[in-house]
Amino acid sequence: MIGRIIIDDVRPSTPGGQFPAKAVAGVPFTVRADVFTDGHDRLAARSVFVASSPTRTGSSPPRGTSFEFDLADGGNDSWGAEATLGVAGLYRFWVEAWRDRFSTWKRRAEILAEAGADMGVELEEGARLLDARAAVSGSEILVDCAVRMRDQDAGVLERMSAAFSDEVAAEMKGPLFAADLVCSQHQEIWVDRIRAGFGAWYELFPRSHGGFRGVTERLGTLAEMGFDVLYLPPIHPIGHTARKGRNNSLLAAPDDPGSPWAIGSEDGGHEDIHPELGTVEDFEKMIAEADASGVEIALDYALQCSPDHPWVKQHPEWFVHRADGSIAYAENPPKKYQDIVPFNFWPEREEDRVALWEACLGILETWIGRGVKIFRVDNPHTKPVAFWEWCLGRVRRSHPEVIFLAEAFTRPKMMAKLAEVGFSQSYTYFTWRRTKEELAQYGSEVHHGPSSDYMRPNFWPNTPDILSHPLRGGPRSAFAARLVLAALMVPNYGVYSGYELCENEPASEENEEYLYSEKYEVKERDYSQASSLSSLMATLNGIRRNHQSLQRLGNFYPVASSNPSIFAFARVGAPSDTMVIVVNLDPYHPQEDTLTLDLAMVGMPQDREYVAHDELSGERYSWIGPNPYVRLDPSVTVAHVLSLSRPE
Repeated sequence: MIGRIIIDDVRPSTPGGQFPAKAVAGVPFTVRADVFTDGHDRLAARSVFVASSPTRTGSSPPRGTSFEFDLADGGNDSWGAEATLGVAGLYRFWVEAWRDRFSTWKRRAEILAEAGADMGVELEEGARLLDARAAVSGSEILVDCAVRMRDQDAGVLERMSAAFSDEVAAEMKGPLFAADLVCSQHQEIWVDRIRAGFGAWYELFPRSHGGFRGVTERLGTLAEMGFDVLYLPPIHPIGHTARKGRNNSLLAAPDDPGSPWAIGSEDGGHEDIHPELGTVEDFEKMIAEADASGVEIALDYALQCSPDHPWVKQHPEWFVHRADGSIAYAENPPKKYQDIVPFNFWPEREEDRVALWEACLGILETWIGRGVKIFRVDNPHTKPVAFWEWCLGRVRRSHPEVIFLAEAFTRPKMMAKLAEVGFSQSYTYFTWRRTKEELAQYGSEVHHGPSSDYMRPNFWPNTPDILSHPLRGGPRSAFAARLVLAALMVPNYGVYSGYELCENEPASEENEEYLYSEKYEVKERDYSQASSLSSLMATLNGIRRNHQSLQRLGNFYPVASSNPSIFAFARVGAPSDTMVIVVNLDPYHPQEDTLTLDLAMVGMPQDREYVAHDELSGERYSWIGPNPYVRLDPSVTVAHVLSLSRPE
């Protein structure tokens, strides 16, 4: 039967409650619930988190360690609080609510006293509540207070005031009787290490840098630019059969290197390294140098093969066979990948499925053993969700520090389900959100929508596969504006190398890929160009690290204005850590606008001066009221990145 106190819609949660929600160690998140009852009794509520199981010695609290956070009634029976779990691991949690008998008595006593009613019975009832708690806690404060409340020689106000002290309130906190307490169903939350929730990613092809040694030499520069993660596309041997030539040509020249995603040759498969990139020792040295520089290496986890992969001959049962007996190549209409054959993740025989899944898990174990803690997963939506539930669960139990980024440019429900079953982060639709209205809606969705409890967005303005508008043929200012949006709208973002050089040639008017794509050729770049955006990248990454408000989800709010080319939004944090970002979406013309700030939301005074410090230019503006004027000339700067503060 339903209880007298109703607890509904407890968040954070996943749609069916089957999988854990997500949080980040040391980063506040919001616990919410609808809590209500019949009548007029006051309620109190709290959330309780209990460490479910240790994941690794010293990496999570001992089983059974509990943490409590009081929930406040925000109105309309919606309760909430910020919670912070400082250590990674798996936790069970629930919401507890109870009739707050003492608070209810205090409110009734105040009303009756103001009305001049006889308070004798009321004071005795209050004293008995203190007696009940003192009988359990042994509190001398409560015993003394009850005596004073029963003192017939004292005045009514004096007797009442004894019960209204902060010390008594602290002693009376919590349910008075077991029958008053109601608990919601238990749920789970997985708390990741910080890099799952906040980081700047940079992608490069090792072969364009001369292999692992060249990548190692570039690590210092990337660290100076403020990047946290260096993501490498597949580093494995590349097949020869149906190898693609330049610009995705079906005919490869003898010196064409082929696509790194066509994995496998006579030199080995997924657990091996392309000989031209270096050795295992070179790889491990690169990992060590990256760790020393503060940059983590992420590898591509692409579960597919070249026709020359050793597994094609060793395990033909793991692949899709056509009616003529040939193995089907991969397709993502209208794209065709003649140089790649996909796995059949659900073969008819169960023993074949088990063997394939274990082999795929073995790939991860190999690279984790070599020091890799982050994987970018290629096209996870083309593999069964059941496989990911099993695989990611196995890795999490043994290696809770490992992070998975889903490259799932797919339908919204599939994208969300992959996050639900365990992916740490996901690529998003940001790449195609261009207008002011689209950006405002999408930013609000990823920060506040139901999936924000378990899906962490990672904004990429470009990838090796995608050169989107307005970057296609666009000027430097277009690249700068999209960079500011990606870096400051969400905690995780990334760029593919060449972005800082504003590479902007599309394959065609219809094809959103790059002309002379690095997927099919080695590229040499001059990163010292004067027009490079590398300094802007470094500045933005520094701003991100200096402001906690930019390091968490759930605090994005569009700022109203009338010009469709001016997009403004706030990232709300502590009073000294609230940011307002204003971006000119027109890469060619100056634009101006008047903003409409919600001063209460951003924590600024309604009728006094406050300061907006532009952390891109260093300029400081004195504003009064909610309607500051802004103007942005893309030939000078595309954005204001403003930290707001009250004057001393």
